[in-house]
Amino acid sequence: MSSTTAHPPTSQRELRRVAAATVIGTTVEWYDFFLYASAAGLVFSELFFAPAGARFATIISFATVGVSFLFRPLGAFLAGHFGDRIGRKAMLVITLLLMGTATTLLGVLPTYSQIGLAAPILLIFLRILQGLSTGGEWGGAVLMAVEHAPAGKRGLMGAYPQIGVPIGLLLASGVLALMTGVISPGDAFLEWGWRVPFLLSFVLIIVGVVVRRAVEESPVFTEIATRKQQTKVPIVQLFKHHWLLVLLAALTFAGNNAAGYMTTGGYIQGYATKPLAEGGHVGLERTPVLLAVAGASVIWLAITFFAGVISDRIGRKNTYIAGWIAFLAVIFVLFPMVNTGSVWMLFLGLALFAIGNGLTYGPQAAYFAELFPASIRFSGVSIAYAIGAILGGAFAPMISEALVTFTGTSTSVAFYIAGVMCIAFVATMLLRDRTDIPLGPEHEEQQRRGHFIWEKPAA
Repeated sequence: MSSTTAHPPTSQRELRRVAAATVIGTTVEWYDFFLYASAAGLVFSELFFAPAGARFATIISFATVGVSFLFRPLGAFLAGHFGDRIGRKAMLVITLLLMGTATTLLGVLPTYSQIGLAAPILLIFLRILQGLSTGGEWGGAVLMAVEHAPAGKRGLMGAYPQIGVPIGLLLASGVLALMTGVISPGDAFLEWGWRVPFLLSFVLIIVGVVVRRAVEESPVFTEIATRKQQTKVPIVQLFKHHWLLVLLAALTFAGNNAAGYMTTGGYIQGYATKPLAEGGHVGLERTPVLLAVAGASVIWLAITFFAGVISDRIGRKNTYIAGWIAFLAVIFVLFPMVNTGSVWMLFLGLALFAIGNGLTYGPQAAYFAELFPASIRFSGVSIAYAIGAILGGAFAPMISEALVTFTGTSTSVAFYIAGVMCIAFVATMLLRDRTDIPLGPEHEEQQRRGHFIWEKPAA
C-alpha cells in the first residue's frame, strides 16, 4: 500500500534532527525511569522501607515501581488529548521537563532514618510524577519519528525512540556500577553514592529539551491542523469506536513489558545481589551484576534497532511472532543460568533474553502508529501503551519477588512470565499487519477499517 500523503517529504537533514531528538529525549526519560527501578532493587528497601523487615521491604520497594504505572494512563490521557489537539512537539518538551524535575528531586530526598514516614510518602509521590511523564512521553516520541518517516522507512525511524530505552538502561546501570564499584563502594553508596545518578538527570534534561525544541512539528499533525480536523475529545472517540483495538494492542505490549521488567524493573538486579544471609538465592556483588545488565542492554539495543529495520521488509507482525518464539525459548533457562552464581552465566542469560525483547520492541513504534487513525493517534498509542504497561510490567517485579518468597523457587516466575507472553502472542495473531498503511488525515477512513484478522484489509 502506498503511504503517500499531501505534505512534502521530510528532508534528510530534518530526518536526522528527528532521529536525534527522539533518541536523546527518550534516552533521558528512560534513564530516569530505570534509575529508580534499579535503585528500588538495590537500596530503597533498606533506606525507605526497613521497618517492614528484610522479607517484605523488598516487596514494598518493588511495589513503588509499579505504583507509577497506575498513573501512566492519566499521563497518557492528558498527553494524548493535548497531543491530538495542539501538537506532538509541545508535549515532548513538557513530559521531559516533568520527568527530569521528579528525578532530580529524588536525588535530594531524605531517607526514613532522617524524616520518618514522610520519606516513603515523598518517594512514592515523585514516582507518581515519573509515571505521569512516562505515560505521555512515549506516544509523542514515536509519532514524531514515524509521522516524519518516508515510505518504507517507518520501522527504521520508529526504532530511534525505541533504542532510547535500552540506552537509558545502559546509562542507568553503567552510572550505578561506577558509583558502587569506584566512586562510592560499600557503605558510601548507601550513604550518598546512590544520589549522584539522580542528580545527573538535571544536566541530561537540559540537553534533551534543547534538542527537542529544534525539531519541526510532525507533518501529519500540521496537516490535521491545516484541515482543522482536530478531534474535540479524542479519548471519547477512541473508546467509542476502537476499544477492542486498544485492548489487543495493550495485551501485545504487556508480554514485552512483563518480560522486559525482569531486568529494567530491577528484579534481576535485586534477585542476584540479595545476600544469602538475608534469604537471597545468589548473593553476587552489586557492581558485576550492574555491569552484566549494562552489557545485556547493548544486545537489546542492537536487536531493537535491527527489528525496527527488518520490520520494514517482513512486516511488523512477523517480526513480533519471531520475538515471542525467541522469548519462550529462553524464559525457562534464564533463572537456572542466574542461579549458577556466575556473572558470565547471568550475562549470557540476559543477552539471550534480550533477543526476544528487541524483536518485540523494535517494530512497536511503527506498529502502534499504523493501528490508529490520524486524528486520535496520539491518544491511541499512548493509552494502549500505558494500559499494556499496567497489565505487563507494572507489578511484575513485585509479583516475581512474592512468587519466589512464597514458593521458594524461581521456576514460578518463569511460568508467570511465559503465561503473559502467551496472551500477548494470541493478541498479536488477532491483529492484522498494516505495515505501510497511509498515515495522513486524508486517509482517515481507510485507517479506521481492517484492524483485525476477521475483517477485510483496509483498501
